[in-house]
Formats: sequence, C-alpha cells, structure tokens
Amino acid sequence: MLSCARCMLGVVVRVPLLSWLRPSSDASRPGLEEQQSPPSPPHLLPSTYFPSHRKFSAPRHGHLGFLPHKRSRRHRGKVKTWPKDDPSKPVHLTAFLGYKAGMTHTVREVHRPGLKISKREEVEAVTIIETPPMVVVGVVGYIETPKGLRNFKTVFAEHISDECRRRFYKNWHKSKKKAFTKYCKKWQDEDGKKQLEKDFTAMKKYCKVIRVIAHTQMKLLPLRQKKAHVMEIQLNGGTVAEKVDWVRERLEKQVSVHNVFSQNEMIDVIGVTKGHGMKGVTSRWHTKKLPRKTHKGLRKVACIGAWHPARVGYSIARAGQKGYHHRTELNKKIYRIGRGIHVEDGKVVKNNASTNYDVTEKTITPLGGFPHYGEVNNDFLMLKGCVVGTKKRVLTLRKSLLVHTSRRSQEAIELKFIDTTSKFGHGRFQTAQEKRAFMGPQKKHLVKGKPGGQEEL
Repeated sequence: MLSCARCMLGVVVRVPLLSWLRPSSDASRPGLEEQQSPPSPPHLLPSTYFPSHRKFSAPRHGHLGFLPHKRSRRHRGKVKTWPKDDPSKPVHLTAFLGYKAGMTHTVREVHRPGLKISKREEVEAVTIIETPPMVVVGVVGYIETPKGLRNFKTVFAEHISDECRRRFYKNWHKSKKKAFTKYCKKWQDEDGKKQLEKDFTAMKKYCKVIRVIAHTQMKLLPLRQKKAHVMEIQLNGGTVAEKVDWVRERLEKQVSVHNVFSQNEMIDVIGVTKGHGMKGVTSRWHTKKLPRKTHKGLRKVACIGAWHPARVGYSIARAGQKGYHHRTELNKKIYRIGRGIHVEDGKVVKNNASTNYDVTEKTITPLGGFPHYGEVNNDFLMLKGCVVGTKKRVLTLRKSLLVHTSRRSQEAIELKFIDTTSKFGHGRFQTAQEKRAFMGPQKKHLVKGKPGGQEEL
C-alpha cells in the first residue's frame, strides 16, 4: 500500500507506509540478515504535520513563590529583615523613607578594567527619590524571648507635630486632637521625669534591640497628603547603652539621609508596586493566547485541571488582582545623594544637578517639573534603574543585608551629565534660561503695568 505525503518544498513523495512496520517474512531465515539492509525510518507520515503558530506545550507560567497575588495590606513597605548588628561600628540608622518623584537619564564613564565598555561613556536610566529629613519622636526597646523579640519599653518625645499625630486618627478633622496631650506631661513634672529615667535605665539593662520611631515631613513635599508616615528604624552599631544615649540626644530633632547612606552604596528598596486592578490570565500571568478560532474566547487557560481531584489547584493561572503587591528589590546602587535647595553665604544654591563636566547651574527638577509629582526641592537619592511603585509612592530604603565584593558594586560613580529636559514630551532644553535664549521673549514674559494697559518688552 502506497500513500502520498507532501514535503516542505512542495514535492510529492511516495512512501511505503507499512513496509517498515510489518515484520519481513524472510527475517527468520538464516543467512539472509547480511543480504538485507535495515529498514529506513519513515520521513513523513499522514499524522506528521507542521504545527500552527501556537505553542501547545506550556505547562506553567508565572512564579509561584510570590503567591497569593492579592492587594497589599499596607501602603508603606515593611522591613521584615534588618541588617546584622555589628557593635564595633558607630551607632547608625539602617533605613529611611523617601518618595518616588520620577526618572531621568545620566551619562557617565565606565571604569571596569577588562570589559569592552570600560573607559567609554554609557547612558543609564536613574530614579529620583525625594528624601526630606525625618524627625525622631520616640524609641522602642525589645527583649529576646523564646518566641522572638518582645516590646519592653516605648518612650515618646515631649513635643510631637500635628502631621505625626494625624497618623493616630482616622478622621483628624472630627477628632478632639487629644493624642499625646497627657503623655507629654510626663516630661514636665518630677514624678514623670523619674519614670522616664527609669525606663531609659531599664532599656540599657535588659533590651537587646533598640529601634527609633521617626516620621516624615509632609509639609516639605509637593503632595496633598498631610498625614505623615511613621516607622520604626533599627539602630545598629555600638552597645545598647550607646544606642539609647544616641536616641536621647536626637529626640525631636531631624535626621538627614546623608547620615544614613553614602555615595556608591548598594541599598534595598521596599515598597508596593503599581496597581492594575482586576485582570485576566493573559495579562496577569502572561499565558499564551489560544488560536483565533477558539470557541468562547481565546484569552483564557484551556485546561484548568483534571477531573479528579475535583478542585482547581492553587497553581492554575486564574483571573484576579494584578499589581499593588508588596515587593523588596535588592542591590540598587546610589549614583548621587543630592542636597536640596539651600542658602549658603547669603546666596541660594540650586546646582544639585551639575557635574564636573557640565557646570551649568541647574536643579534636579526637569523643566515643567516631574510629571504627576512636581518639584524636588529637598534632599534626594539618585538610584540606578527603576524602583517599584508609582509616582508619589512612599518607599522604604534599607541598608543591604549582604557584604558586596563584586567589581560592579564597588565601582566609583562619576557622572558627566544629568538630563533635566522636560519629561512631558520630547525635551530639548536643559534649563529655562537656555529655552528663553533660543525661543526669544514670549507673551508671558511681557512687562505689565504700563499706562493705557499697553505692554512692552
């Protein structure tokens, strides 16, 4: 029996189908094995067709290590692991809070001997995180128990600002605003002072971990929110007594980001990702779309499991919430720790985006401000690459848990150029002065106040 099969070049080849399947009648005869050649395998069979565009073998999509994919319970990133304490180092904070402003790009020269790109200029994307100083308002001491750390003593400062007290209310406007009004009297009478002194002494004697209670300053940011973000930040370095004394000296005082992180340091960013709401399996899990002629939709998972067990497994891709998940990103390199706009010798200094190669006086805020954020007038961090979250999202910046020894992490960064063109469209000018020099006077620059309502240049 012969059949026709079509090869890739369109040539019709006649192939015997059953000659290689049925046993030869002469195979059992002695002496004929050397005379007969072995049967050739089939090149083409009626069931061998070239598949369509769809890849049918796709057993799994998405990572099961981040389940469940549901909305985060908290808006601010939570530090679940702190860096290991080293008493030989001076007392220092291990985390800080910042607000994502936006992104831009930089030009720098790579210094990594042995690589092709070494001593060449490289354009890299960076993220700007505004980090106004945080205010220390309390201290918490923890003791070690068989079940882990337990809160032993908590001491708050005498004066706490309204933006911090707002955090303790659901509706500040309708409340009586009495938070900490009785507690602050401890710092005023003799009995209260004795009790506070006993608390600090007990912390030094029994506690193993000391953490600072600090809050952000929303009044310095271009945001509508008035309620400050409050968090505990662990103190590392030195003895417990030195840590308690460090906090007592800084109660009600500001702590700058320059005192926490340093240039070229590798840090971790903890936050909540951008939310996308309810999404199907194609968008949420990136499963393959079914063929075009599929009945009842093609952006689906065709098989969601066997008949038995008569349940849908947890690992099956299903529709649901996408985004707004709590995530920790490791090893973000600090390219620059910039100072905000400040006064020095009676002059306003606004050159935190200048470099040794680009000496133009300009701020990190691009022309027109960062889209959906505004101006960055406070201290800021410039991190390589992107970070989680949308603009205005509060981010927790933590010191790295690891000891970095790679050449990439230890490379000294020297920026040649920081782009400050408009991020709303295709930017062309680095500063407003450069734009005005090129465009000439515009209508908004006309001088008003002439008699008769006339305006002149």
